[in-house]
Parts: sequence; C-alpha cells; structure tokens
Amino acid sequence: MESGWKDSGEFLERQVVERFRFGDFELDVERYELRRHGRPVRLERQPMDVLIMLVERRTQLVSRTDIVDRLWGKDVFVDVDTGVHTAIRKVRQALRDSREQPVFVETVSGKGYRFIASVQVVSTAAEGDRVTLAVLPFENLGGDPDREYLADGLTEETIASLGQVDPDRVSVVGRTSVRSYKGTTTSAAAIGDELGADYLVESSIRSESGRVRITVKLIRTRDQVQVWSESYDREPAGMLRFQQELSSAIAEQIRFRLSPDRLNALARRQPRDAEAYDLYLRGWNFANQRTPPTTEKAIEYFTRATTLDPTYALAWSGLSLAYSTRPINSDAPPLDVWPRAREAALQAVRADPNLAEAQYALGYLNWLLDWDWSGAEAALRRAADLDPRYAPARWTLGHALSQMGRHSEASPLMRRARELDPLFAMTYALSSQVAFQARDAAAALDHASQAIVLDQDFWIGHMMRAQALEQLGEHDLALDALTMAARFSNENSKAISLRGYILAKLGRTAEARRVLAALETRSHERYVPPFALALVHAGLGEHDAVFALLDKAFDARDVHLIYLPVDPKWDRYRGDARFDRLLSRCGFSR
Repeated sequence: MESGWKDSGEFLERQVVERFRFGDFELDVERYELRRHGRPVRLERQPMDVLIMLVERRTQLVSRTDIVDRLWGKDVFVDVDTGVHTAIRKVRQALRDSREQPVFVETVSGKGYRFIASVQVVSTAAEGDRVTLAVLPFENLGGDPDREYLADGLTEETIASLGQVDPDRVSVVGRTSVRSYKGTTTSAAAIGDELGADYLVESSIRSESGRVRITVKLIRTRDQVQVWSESYDREPAGMLRFQQELSSAIAEQIRFRLSPDRLNALARRQPRDAEAYDLYLRGWNFANQRTPPTTEKAIEYFTRATTLDPTYALAWSGLSLAYSTRPINSDAPPLDVWPRAREAALQAVRADPNLAEAQYALGYLNWLLDWDWSGAEAALRRAADLDPRYAPARWTLGHALSQMGRHSEASPLMRRARELDPLFAMTYALSSQVAFQARDAAAALDHASQAIVLDQDFWIGHMMRAQALEQLGEHDLALDALTMAARFSNENSKAISLRGYILAKLGRTAEARRVLAALETRSHERYVPPFALALVHAGLGEHDAVFALLDKAFDARDVHLIYLPVDPKWDRYRGDARFDRLLSRCGFSR
C-alpha cells in the first residue's frame, strides 16, 4: 500500500512506512536513510524530514508554512530564509539537483515547493537489498587483434545476460558507460564510486592452442576484496553457453537465485549454432562504429548468422537495426533498406517476442521507416518492460513521443536513459534533439556539449550543438560546429544542408547557393535526401521549390520528414495548406 500523510489537526502523521525510488536514489523511510546506487547519502535530520514530506506528497504543492509546521510546529517562529531555504538547499545538494533546471525539487515562486520526479513505491517486505554490478571491458591478453571483437562482444553480452538475473534487485551499469574503463589503471574503489557499483566483474580472455581461456573475478568495491574468481577453458563452440554459466555463478555469489523464468530468458538469448554466435559478436563490433563501411560489414555478419541459425532473434534484431539506421548514418535510400529492415524485425519478433532487442528493432522500424507511431510506441514500451535496464528503448521512445508533441512524457524517458548509460554520448545527443524539439534551445545546447565532452569525434553531438546554437542566434559558432560535424560524418547531408540553411538565413545567399549546387551535383552520383535540398531552399525563402522537394521526399520515403511536426526551422510553413497536407499524407498530423 502506498504511504501518505493524514492531517491530525496539529501536524501530519505517517500512516505506513515505505521505500521510494526516484532517479539514482532510494529513500528508505523506515531506516531514515537516503541512498544513491545503494550507497548512503549524508543528510541532516531537518532536510531529511523535508525530503520525506516532499516525496510522500509528490506532485502536490508543499507550502513553506507546511514545512515550518512539520519541522518546528506552529508555535515556533522560524526565519524562512534561514530555515526552510537552508533545508531545501541541502536536499538539492544531496540529490545533485539544480534550482534553475530541477529534476527533483521544483520551486513554485512565492508558493512553496513540489517534488516533480517520477517515484516508484517499493514494498519493503517483498524485496531485499539492491546490488549494482559493473562489468568492466574484457581484457584481450596477448593483444591478438583477431580476438578484439570477441572481448568487446563478450563484455556487451555479459552485461545483457546479467541484466536478466533479477532486474528488481540487481542493477547492471549500462554497456557504454563501462567502455571508458578499457585498459584502465583506476582502482576498483574509484570505479565503484564513479559508477555507483557495489561489485565489479573483471575479465580477461587469452587464446591458447585453439582454445579460449576466460578468467573472471568478482570484486567488492567498498574494500576491493576479491570475493570470487573462476577460469573457463572453452573451444570456440563452447562460448555459446558462457554467459548463462557466468550469470548463474555471479548470482550465487551475491546470493540471488535465478528462477526458472530467468534461466529461460538467458537461454533464449543464445543461438543453436556456435559459429552464428561468433558472427553475431563480429556484427555488433562493426555496427557500434556507425560509419557507412562498418555498417555494411555488420549487415554481412548478421546476415551470415541468421543463415546459420534462422531462429536467432538477436541476430535478426541486429540486422534490422543495421538496415534501419543506414538512411540516418549513411544517407542510404530508404526505399532500398525499408523492406529488408522490416523483414528482419518481423523475423526477430517471430523468433522471440519476449526479447527486448526484438521488440526494440520492431519499434525503431515502426518509428523511422513505417511512420506507424502508435505501433512504435507499443513496441518500444514493450521492450522497456521486458528489460528495464535497456537504455535504447527509453531514448528512442522519448524521441518518438517528442516528435508527436508529447514533450512532457519524453523528458523523463530521456533522463532515465542518461541514468542507465551516463557515459554514452548518444544519450546526450538525443536528449539534445528532444529538448530542441520542445523549444528549449539552452537545454539542447547543454546536452549536446556534454555529448562532445564524452566523445569529441561524435558527429551527431556537433550536429545537435549547431542546431541549438542557430536557435540561440550564435550563428558563427553554429557554422563552426557544422564544420566538425561534416568532417567526422564523412560529409553527411544533414550537416551540409544545415550549413546552407544558416548561410541563407544570414543573407549570405551566394554561399548558400554554392552549398545547394554541391548537393545537387552529389545527387547525380548517389542518393541525396530531397529533404536536405528542401532545407536550403527553406532558408532562401523559396516556398515553391521547398514543397516540390518535400513531395519528392515523400515519394522517396525520406526519413528526415519525421522532424517536420516539431522542428522550429519549419515554423514559417505551418500556416501553409500544402504543409498541412504533407503532414497528413505522412500520417504525422494525428
């Protein structure tokens, strides 16, 4: 039962003791303790009482008078500035919150405060203590470059498998956030503190006489004690069940039991053929690099994996995503990849409808290529439910909802994705896009800048930064950012066309037309999204050319049309009947 407060006439009394979760934090009222990633956060008595009050009356306005009455009683005079404000400031410090851009505690000017974060009520009787694991990158001993893909693939698959152990009680740090610790000399205690992890999984692989030796250690971060170690000798074919064995062993060490359902979930991730598993790992090694040539290699390996094992849902989902992302990352013709991406996604769901990755591949296809946004929402929510730690489902669902104009629903999803994978540049780049679409250019700039801090060569981060700067009127800085975006993306059309748009808006018409001519010349050699040409004409104010090109974009199934409903750059066209008709034809006007 959810806890609350009742008015006794004199003060508010607690009825039922509960535990609450919000963001990275857990508030245990019975133990009078705030924890972040399972670690206690120091908070004095009065700020703690204020936090409990705000959380239990979440979404409601809590006045300063209510707080004074709760902490000091009605007959005690307290200076609000030095009393309530001090308590609220300490609550924000403990939660790492900001008054200007609050995630948890919102100030209602002249009225009081409101707890705005999503709160989960946890039954203290039904749940034991939570444990957070971080799987560090597998170390490829001997430096054999032919085994590097295996080290990276085993890291990701081990994270995914451990995430199936007991999602309610065992948290696993996101796969991208641990990559920065590859080859690190940082101590276990420091890594644990940075990632909020109770245990680290340290592993290495070495090839010996045609066999693979895997050594795994479980390190407790608080005292850096090695609590368990095991070595596995495997033929290449024996790698197939490795994650299931490892997950079971680690669950035993941290004293969580794997239920039959969890064991079945682990087993479903594995193919029937050992070579198919190897090809799948190779495929993701290339897919994660997100360049046109590496995406082609990923498609090759995923295809070979599904040929060897037609029931391999993970490989089908990887293949679908590799196809689906090509129009964005590689300027591939959507009509070429659409049917292939659709068939692969459907095969993934047929093979295992209860696999988060399969539902995610279907949802991504529905959103980007099918333009079936209600179907996309259903599949992405299903993926998030199947694996609560699967960050891509959160950030894609947030992005999709944002493009439907549901920005208030999108924001907490993006925040949760950043919590799940806090060191992944893509989460911040897409958070920037969602903030941009919600017309918060300052927040969009902050997120994009963070993406670049995490990965200076990440072209999407520079692209997001440029469009935010353009909205803020910092045109020279925007053009500088687009130079970086074009360089790191191999001259992706999005970076080029946005440059032309900005130049046109600045009245630098001759330069804008040179950009337009370059895109038109390129279109004679390979596919150029018609949307890119339309955007430059939009900057030039040439409405008839804009709509002629947008019609071509519709015929080409140009994926960039999905931005039309919410992108501020198209606001001047929203009163034009031709624009409304185009949105209706695309199915976006719903």
